[in-house]
Amino acid sequence: MGLFSFIKNAGAKVFGIGKTDKEEVAEAAAAEVKMEALAASKLEETARDLDLHVEGLSIFIDDDAATISGEAADQATKEKMVLLVGNSDGIATVDDKMTVAVAAVVVPEAQFHAVVSGDTLGKIAKKYYGNAMKYTEIFEANKPMLTDPDKIYVGQVLRIPALD
Repeated sequence: MGLFSFIKNAGAKVFGIGKTDKEEVAEAAAAEVKMEALAASKLEETARDLDLHVEGLSIFIDDDAATISGEAADQATKEKMVLLVGNSDGIATVDDKMTVAVAAVVVPEAQFHAVVSGDTLGKIAKKYYGNAMKYTEIFEANKPMLTDPDKIYVGQVLRIPALD
C-alpha cells in the first residue's frame, strides 16, 4: 500500500475536533461585529476628545458603511462629525442621520472637497473662493481634524464653508 497524503484541515469532522464551516463563518461574523463596535466606540471617544458636541451621539458601523445619529450643537459640528467618521480608515460611506439644534442664525451647509494629488489648501481656496490666501478659512473649518495646513492627504475629504 504505502503512505498517502491528505489535506489536514479538509474533510468531515468525525472526531469532534475542529469546527465546521458554519461554526467558522459564525465566529468570523461575530468577530467582525465586535471589531465594528470597537471602531464605533473609538470614533465616539475621538469626537469627545476633539470637543465635537453631539447630544446622544451614536455611531454604527456595518462593513465599510457608518451611520451617525444624534443632535449636533450646530451645522459645523454636524459636518465635522461626518468628516471625522468618513476620513477614517475602512469607512467608504457615511449615512448622516444627525439633526442640528435650533440655531438663532441659519448657516448654509458647507461644500465638501476630496483632496487629489497636487492639492494644497491654497489651491483649493483659489478654486472655491477665487483667492488662495483664503486657505486659512478652510484650515479653520477643518480643525481639530487638521492640525497643520500643510498636512492634507490624497483621498481626504475637507469641509469648504461658505464665506460670510
